Amino acid sequence: MPSLRAVTLRNQIRFLKPLTSKMDIKTARAGQDAFGALGASANARKLIFSTVTFGIFKARYITRRENANNKVILYLHGGAYTAGDIKYASGFGSILCARTGADVLCPAYRLAPEHPFPAALRDAVASYEYLLAEGNQPENISLVGESAGGGLIFSVAMELRATGLPLPHKLVAISPWADLTFSGKSYEDNRTVDPSLSEDLLRQYAVMYGGDDLSNPLISPIFGDLCGLPPALIFAGGDELLLSDARNLAKRIAACGGRCELIVEDGMWHVYPLFNCPESDAALNKINDFLEMSNGR
Repeated sequence: MPSLRAVTLRNQIRFLKPLTSKMDIKTARAGQDAFGALGASANARKLIFSTVTFGIFKARYITRRENANNKVILYLHGGAYTAGDIKYASGFGSILCARTGADVLCPAYRLAPEHPFPAALRDAVASYEYLLAEGNQPENISLVGESAGGGLIFSVAMELRATGLPLPHKLVAISPWADLTFSGKSYEDNRTVDPSLSEDLLRQYAVMYGGDDLSNPLISPIFGDLCGLPPALIFAGGDELLLSDARNLAKRIAACGGRCELIVEDGMWHVYPLFNCPESDAALNKINDFLEMSNGR
């Protein structure tokens, strides 16, 4: 059963859904960036923020002032591939840094519809290559992503494997958007209970990003070859539209003989670990343990 704090948050999110489901992209981007800026401010005194410029996009590099370790997280933000600037990326990125002790690189990858697939994938791979070029060993780099970013980390891993680059240590996906064809059962089962997501909007964003090639494995990694990828930890809310994406990813990885743990939190919503509630705290502790961050707490 969800905590009292989670129930309160869920009610607030549901109350705003009629407004958020009608936002245009410009307004959605502004709102998401404001949410990220709020998250970053909560841990600002503990952290050092710098900017890495890649020419066509920028990234925030976040380190802890004290008790850092030699691990690095490449964090790929959500936003349906259409929203999420460097301010938003820094929000959960700063929480990851503060909780794990790892350095965190948060690329503000290019967004659709101005920059459709494969722009986000190319920017994410370039960010990983940057970490390698800076001397980080692949066994010390993990990929964490939420929503669109949660699907994107699997696309990145498949692309790295195809190009012969070394794979990262581990993968953590929070409510991954991994099936842009909407074939999962939860899109019907959770249609009336999801407090935040609108399938109509998601379908629009899917076309903006992937055009008419939505079953491409690098757009919808649920259709890709997931064999031989790093161990994965996947979170999903029991009431979210994207629940099937998480479940089917876990099944596909298991069918390949891979290591994957799926955590479905009953009564919770899309990307619930990003919110301030006991369920989020438990998820962050699980991420810390999974990524073997000894100095994180």
